[in-house]
Amino acid sequence: MFTARMSKGAYEQELVRLQSELVNMQRWVIETGARVLVIFEGRDAAGKGGSIKRVMQYLNPRSARVVALPQPDQREKGQWYYQRYIEHLPTAGEIVLMDRSWYNRAGVEKVMEFCTPQQHELFLQQTPVLERLLVDDGIIFIKYWYSVSDREQEKRFRSRKKDPLRRWKLSETDLASITKWEDYSRAKDEMFERTDTDKAPWWTIESDDKRAARINTIKHLLSQVPYKPLHPAKVKIPNRPRADKYDRPVKELHRYVPDHASSLIQT
Repeated sequence: MFTARMSKGAYEQELVRLQSELVNMQRWVIETGARVLVIFEGRDAAGKGGSIKRVMQYLNPRSARVVALPQPDQREKGQWYYQRYIEHLPTAGEIVLMDRSWYNRAGVEKVMEFCTPQQHELFLQQTPVLERLLVDDGIIFIKYWYSVSDREQEKRFRSRKKDPLRRWKLSETDLASITKWEDYSRAKDEMFERTDTDKAPWWTIESDDKRAARINTIKHLLSQVPYKPLHPAKVKIPNRPRADKYDRPVKELHRYVPDHASSLIQT
């Protein structure tokens, strides 16, 4: 069944409005010392990265950051499982967006047998406890699951294969999500059953329509943070004083980047 997708014009207009609100929200976070942690999970090629990019686009990177951890090294494998993630939790006045998180253990690690059944079960027991502690300590904690259909996922994989700029997004583990689709579905169902709590609920985002998914993500994120609009301090740009007794060195004394752009300008 064909479902109409969000038009580019409507998307761009609403995106600008919502991103303006994100800037207002961040100002409130900084001023109040709030801590915001947002986890982005979902199937491969579900659109998590694109949503994160739009959330971050106009935020001040000094108090908002994306955490996308690589595979654990040998030292990290010997730590308590959550330890390397806890190091990246937000401090006062900060927003942290996790592009995948400790939920790797409930998904790819379980399906690909990168962890033992005992480690997986322990994860399902400990995670609700950990997340309750985070919320009880005052962290605004939000968990998103991006749901994409098998047909749309395969379409995006094929698009990445042809695109040299996005080819790096395809790995053997990603492609296994096609052949192990049902295994991932069962793992996700169990994860939801055990970790969808009143303190830290899962919020599902239908993401076959990328534009709609991004808009819905930002709109919902704003609704989960109890911010109030704060007016920025007034800024007065001073008049530039006249240059006095300053002679600029001749350009030939400096090294300049070659002007490649000029060769592309149509005459």
